[in-house]
This record gives sequence, structure tokens and C-alpha cells, in this order.
Amino acid sequence: MSIMKQDTVWRRLDGRPIRLPIEEEIRRILLREQAAGHELLVSIGSDSQVKGNETAFATVIVFLRKGRGGFFLIQSERCRQPRSVRERMLEEVRRSVETAYALAPVFVRYGVALEVHADINPDPRFKSNAAFSEAMGYIMGMGFTFRAKPQAYAGSSCANKVVQ
Repeated sequence: MSIMKQDTVWRRLDGRPIRLPIEEEIRRILLREQAAGHELLVSIGSDSQVKGNETAFATVIVFLRKGRGGFFLIQSERCRQPRSVRERMLEEVRRSVETAYALAPVFVRYGVALEVHADINPDPRFKSNAAFSEAMGYIMGMGFTFRAKPQAYAGSSCANKVVQ
């Protein structure tokens, strides 16, 4: 049984939905990639965009094959609840950590490194910096490797490209 919310729909970049519980899909991906001899690094990140009175969120699970490219899985959602920039950044982090926490046992079982990426700028001149310390503390406090911009490609690049 999936420990992720049952209404959470994951999909591939081409739009095809993942019909299995996400934990089982991840397990199958890890077995396939390891059988092919790929060394993996997995990163989880989220991004959001405000569009009118809605906020669109996207969370991604990025699989990087050392020296061989990569791919990612996507989950997205729209919300009408207004949020400040700080609240929105922390909601992105919450979504990433929730996903990482649910899937961490699978990654540990197969010996795959996992990072959580926060689409937050460590430079205080940027608005997203309002949540930097809290995000870093939350992610690291949950036992995950923390990455912020510019190393936070899962949120800054991958999720950013698919948030709708």
C-alpha cells in the first residue's frame, strides 16, 4: 500500500500517468537502472508559480545517471489559498520533504543517495531568501542533504519547467 496520499497523481515528462503506487514505481526504476549498471543520484524538489488567484505547485523526483543523463517524475497541483512569498517557499519545501520522507526507505534499501532541493536563494537580496534558514533547518533536521540555488536543479530547473 502506498504511504503517499492516494489522490497524488505522478506522471512522466511525456504526460503518461504512473498507475502503480509511487513507491513501487521507484523500486522498479531503481532495479532497472542498477541492472543497467547506472550509478544514480536522486534529487527531490518543488517549485511554484502564482497565476491570477491560483498557485500552481510541481514536485519532481529527478534521477541522474552518473555520466549518462537523467529523467524525472512529476506531481502537480493547483491551490487557491493566497500565500506570501515566504509561505509559498516553505510550502514548496514541505512538499519536497514529504515526498522524500515517504520514499526514503526505498532509496536506502537500494543504496541510492537522496538530496532535497529548495528553490530558495541564499542571497538576502532575493525575496525567496525570507525562507532560507527555515528551509535549510527543516530539510537537514529531517536527515536529508540540503541544496539551495544554484545547486538546487530539481526545483530551480526541472520543477520550474513543468509547473503549470
